[in-house]
Amino acid sequence: MYDKKIIIPILAVIVVVLTYPIWSLFGKGAAAPELDLNTPEIQALAEKECIEDTEFMRSNHMELLNEWRIKSVREGTNVYVASDGQEYEMSLQNTCLSCHSNKENFCDSCHSYAEVNPDCWDCHVGGEL
Repeated sequence: MYDKKIIIPILAVIVVVLTYPIWSLFGKGAAAPELDLNTPEIQALAEKECIEDTEFMRSNHMELLNEWRIKSVREGTNVYVASDGQEYEMSLQNTCLSCHSNKENFCDSCHSYAEVNPDCWDCHVGGEL
């Protein structure tokens, strides 16, 4: 009644076709870009520290920048107090980009890798540095 010689190969083909997008990616993913922090501005600093620690900035920089936008544009607050108590101007251009001046290597490489297109550059520095 059931023809195992036909059903089993058809089921195998169906499983392969349905799971192909998942298993075809193993070992083919591009490595995350290495950030170039060797800018003249950073090299000139006596203390090479960001406003928050590296892990925080890697995972939360977008939330931080959104918070800055809301507080500075809508609330008129322009001072950020970091977790260590130090104060910084809430400004992408004057605070972040004063050290990370290599937008193409610093911002664009990770945003391209993650396939995100932030709208920061619509207002800040006209899309160019």
